[in-house]
Amino acid sequence: MKAIRFAKTGGPEVLSLQEIELPAPAPGQVRIRHKAIGVNFIDTYQRSGLYPVPLPSGLGLEAAGVIEAVGEGVSDLKPGDRVGYCLGPLGAYAEANNVAADRLVKLPDGVSEETAAAAMLKGLTAQYLLKQTFPVQRGQTILIHSAAGGVGLIAGQWAKHLGCTVIGTVGSDDKMEPAKAHGYDRLLNLRQDDWVAQVREWTKGEGVPVVYDSVGKDTFQGSLDCLALRGMLVSFGNSSGAVPAFEPSLLSAKGSLYLTRPTLFHYAAAPKALQAMADDLFAVILSGAVKIAINQRFPLADARAAHEALHSRKTTGATILVP
Repeated sequence: MKAIRFAKTGGPEVLSLQEIELPAPAPGQVRIRHKAIGVNFIDTYQRSGLYPVPLPSGLGLEAAGVIEAVGEGVSDLKPGDRVGYCLGPLGAYAEANNVAADRLVKLPDGVSEETAAAAMLKGLTAQYLLKQTFPVQRGQTILIHSAAGGVGLIAGQWAKHLGCTVIGTVGSDDKMEPAKAHGYDRLLNLRQDDWVAQVREWTKGEGVPVVYDSVGKDTFQGSLDCLALRGMLVSFGNSSGAVPAFEPSLLSAKGSLYLTRPTLFHYAAAPKALQAMADDLFAVILSGAVKIAINQRFPLADARAAHEALHSRKTTGATILVP
């Protein structure tokens, strides 16, 4: 089968399409023939070496497709079942993959493989952010960075559905329209607006109870300054670079603030938790409250171009590879 591999860390140019052999699924595994593959920022971190992985390596944690074969001991899945996964193993950038059965979720009728591949990692991230890390409440005003990104477009709609007033930030004016169409009440351009002052003005000087920040270095200080007393900064990504070291006393100085750096892997570690989160996500998609925007599609062979598009910060919504 064909798969994207890399033997050294670096830019998108280290990715190459290769022919590899995929063994039969081991006990507890199933083989999935991919119909669609999710592209996520964590893939770029692993490719660049920011998140080290053993080399040489495949890439990609998220895909959806149809089960072709099951390994010994797998009783609740069978060939022909439509399934998706978003927690690895590495190697989703491929025509097929062997995946532990307890890391899979069944796709309900009405959710296509493309929607699942575009939505699972980003959507489950939005689920734990809004309903577990800082459970938002109806009537709250919240701030979400990267409003036009994959997580941002889902989180904006979901937060609006939960009764929040949603402020979002974007990196350019052309990203305001897609964000506005996906639940955001007010939007700010990080490159042009005095966004901290504006958030303070819109909240009558109080600040917001939570900031969901996937940008990292460029927004860290400003995000803290947007928070109300005892507010929480949820730092769940670093598209602009890692947050620099700081003294914990900074949090007390700015209002006894909370800071957390969560990951989906910890929230969905247990199979029952993963399935429950996926059920929640699929239900809100099927209800129509959250629509999944797949705005970039690339052939599997063009994974390098997909990564270049992500780095340009010109993408909106979800990006997928099609085998």
